[in-house]
Formats: sequence, structure tokens, C-alpha cells
Amino acid sequence: MVEVLKKYFKGDPVIWAVVVALSIISLLVVYSATSSLAYTYQGGNTSYYFIKHASFLLIGLLIIFITHLIPYKFFSGLSQLFLFISIPLLLFTLVLGTSVNQASRWLTVPGIGLTFQTSDFAKLALIMYVARLLSLKQNRIKEYGNTFLPLIIPVILICVLIFPANLSTAVILFATCYILMFIGRVNFKYLFSFGVIAIVLVGIVITVALNSNWEGRWETWKSRIESFTNKANEDNFQVNQAKIAIVSGGFFKLRPGKSVQRNYLPNPYADFIFAIIIEEYGLFGGIIVTSLYLYLLFRTGIIVRKSARTFPAFLAIGLALLIVFQALVNMAVAVNIFPVTGQPLPMISMGGTSMLFTCFSLGILLSISRSVYQSDENKIILDEEE
Repeated sequence: MVEVLKKYFKGDPVIWAVVVALSIISLLVVYSATSSLAYTYQGGNTSYYFIKHASFLLIGLLIIFITHLIPYKFFSGLSQLFLFISIPLLLFTLVLGTSVNQASRWLTVPGIGLTFQTSDFAKLALIMYVARLLSLKQNRIKEYGNTFLPLIIPVILICVLIFPANLSTAVILFATCYILMFIGRVNFKYLFSFGVIAIVLVGIVITVALNSNWEGRWETWKSRIESFTNKANEDNFQVNQAKIAIVSGGFFKLRPGKSVQRNYLPNPYADFIFAIIIEEYGLFGGIIVTSLYLYLLFRTGIIVRKSARTFPAFLAIGLALLIVFQALVNMAVAVNIFPVTGQPLPMISMGGTSMLFTCFSLGILLSISRSVYQSDENKIILDEEE
């Protein structure tokens, strides 16, 4: 059995184990968290959303399997095409996209009615592009005009296009690219100067939004920030219900499927699914989930250290940072460390196109690890022959 798995499932076995563990947790928690939704919209058919989510998860696992067999070099050329496509997609979404909760984030595919967030595609495209450019510019990495500007301009453009409808995604993506450029040895004085400017500009925008009567998405930001900063505000229904769920979980209570707060907490299967995990599996369950994401980052670091080339190293750490940052933000919101952001928990929140893009990223990670391990095996064989 082990030999069969090794034959068809290449790459880092620990990352495969993390993917399987997150998938199992996802199935268990989503089935529990969607019970109220099923009674409201599906006449009590609790298997409806479970089957729907399981279908997305199965497609996602298939994407991981197919992607991990593709040589990582293919993604270098693909990054330019993806970035070129993502810019008009984001513009089109802002102007004519499907609006939900005053945010135009989605495009609806004609004919099948499937909606997807173009920002998910743009995130992947930008990380791939930055990794490629960092790799190509290593010999002139400290230069401003030849290296820093070609790197920072796409980052600014993509993040600015995402910003109006999805502030948290824009911030997470910018932070990931910023750290990736730091790892890639971009001149620190350029990074520091631009980082300060970016923080000041975002601060000004948020301050103006908080002190104005602007409508639309600005009003949502204002409400969320005011609710977060006013800890005594009992009108913050989402956060209060999440706190009740977390307190109810204790340290080690195994109550799978017996959540009470899923009946009161908005989006318990998406934005606040981490609170349901703690309610049903205790703080211990929350630690397990957090550890899985952190271990994914740790294993990626090992792959980066073993990589003989710069592009796969930058691409792997960039994608891992993006996934882990999103997971940490989701969990921080659930425990009221951050304001409500609407970020799903990668590979666990109820399936959608966001999960599929996450699976594509994990497939690329496994593709890189497969190449690294094959190089190690070839090196061992050469050493033995000598």
C-alpha cells in the first residue's frame, strides 16, 4: 500500500498528510456547521451542503494531484499570462461584477451560474510573477530602476484593484509580497521607504472613511473597525457569538456535531468556522488546526533550503506564506484579535472557488517538493556510482 502511494503521490509526504488532515477536519466541521442552513433553505436535508462541499473538496484534491505532476518550470512562463489576465478581470469585477454585501468581488460564469472571486486568481498570479522576477533579477537585485520598480509596480496595481472591495485580501497579499521581496534580497532601504508610505496612505484612507459619511463598502469598514475598537460594544453580534462558542469549547471537549452556536453565529461554515472547531473539539482542536498550518510553513522552509534554484524557492515560500497568513487572519478574527475581515479558513471553510485556488497553490508546492526530492535521489545515486 505504501509503495502504491509513493508511486502515484510524489513530493513531500508531510504536506500530503497536512492536506488530508485539513480535508477530513473540513468535512466534519462543515457538515456540522451547515445544519441550520440546511433546515432554513433545504427543508432539513443536512446532506445537501455536505455533498456540495465534498464535491468541491474532491475537485480540489484532483487539482492538487494533477498540478503536482506538472514540472514547476511551467509556472514561470504561466505567471506572465496569469498576471496579464488578472488585471482586466479585476477591473471588470469592480465595474460589472456581482455585488454581495456592498462589495463587488465576484464574477458569475454565464450559463452555469458559478461565481468566483477574481482576487483569488490575482493573488496566485502576483505571487508567481514576483517569484519569477526575483529569480531573474538576482544578479541586479539591489538596483532601483532595473529591479525594484518592475517588482513593486505590479504589486501596487493588483493590490489597489483589490483594495476597494476586499481590504483584508489586499493587505495580506501586499504583506506577503513585501516579505517575499525581503527574502529575495531587494534593497531594504527601498522596501522600508515604500512600506512606510503604504502604511501612511492606508491609514489616511481608513481615517477619512471613519470620519466621513461615505456609503457602500466604506460604511462596512467603518462599522467593523468601530465595533472592534469598542470592546464593550455588545452590538457586535458576530464576535459575541464566536466568543460564546470558544468559551463553551473548554480545553478538551470532544463534541463533534453538537455545536450550539452554529444556530446563532452568522457564517459558521466560512468566516467563523474556527470558533465552531473550538466549540466542538475544544482548545486542543484549535491548537491542532493551527499547528497544521504552521507545520505546512515549516515543511516549505525545508523544501526551500533544499532547492538548488531560486524560482521554485521563492514560489514555494510565497504561496505558503499566503495560505498561512490567510489562515492566521481568519483565526485571529474568530478570537477577536483582528476586526471582522471575511477571510475563509483555507482548505476548511465551506468549499468554493477559493478552495480550488488554494488547492492549486498546494499542488504547485508539491510539484516543487517533487522536483527537489528527485534531485536529492539522483544525487545519492551519482554518489553511490562514484
